[in-house]
Amino acid sequence: MDDTQGINTAESFEIETIGNHQKPEDNIENTDIDKAGTSEKKGLAALWQIIKFGLVGVSNTLVSQVVYNVVYYLIHNVVSYDAAVQIGNIVAFIISVLNAFFWQSKFVFKESEDGEHRVWWQVLIKTYVAYSFTGLFLNAVLLWFWSKVVHIDQYLVSPVNWLYNNWGWRITAEDLGASLSPILNMFITIPLNYIINKFWAYRQKKKQPESED
Repeated sequence: MDDTQGINTAESFEIETIGNHQKPEDNIENTDIDKAGTSEKKGLAALWQIIKFGLVGVSNTLVSQVVYNVVYYLIHNVVSYDAAVQIGNIVAFIISVLNAFFWQSKFVFKESEDGEHRVWWQVLIKTYVAYSFTGLFLNAVLLWFWSKVVHIDQYLVSPVNWLYNNWGWRITAEDLGASLSPILNMFITIPLNYIINKFWAYRQKKKQPESED
């Protein structure tokens, strides 16, 4: 063996030795980078899920608002104001929750392959129960709050006059308040709906490992 070959062999051994003996600090740094990357991905996934839930919430609000107003203006001359508001709220609730169930199952809270299969009718019942709190009870309380406590109609006299003077639209401040109140409710009910649906109605249990015979 000549001197050149010996030097090359020594250098190769030295490089291999250095590669196999990394400093503990390097391993810790790599682990921290991996954890940071995983956390960032989870954060982005959670943010995207919230955005999707918000989009479904917008569509749900549009459906609810259209149904509510159609029912309200169909019956408000037949029954009392309070009855028209509450009946419109109930009918809008029934139809809008069906809309929410469909899109949340397909778009927001899709089933994970790592979790147990969800039974659709159980999820539907849970969805109705979840929205019963925000869509019926809380929504009804908030409608009463805007009408009887805040007296929202007193702040809508100028908009009503503007609508009549510029568009010829005859509407009372009370009726305009009835139409706007559900929109105000949305800023309270949507965040609550997300929490209840994510952690209860659409929650998937982890698959149990199959026992070996």
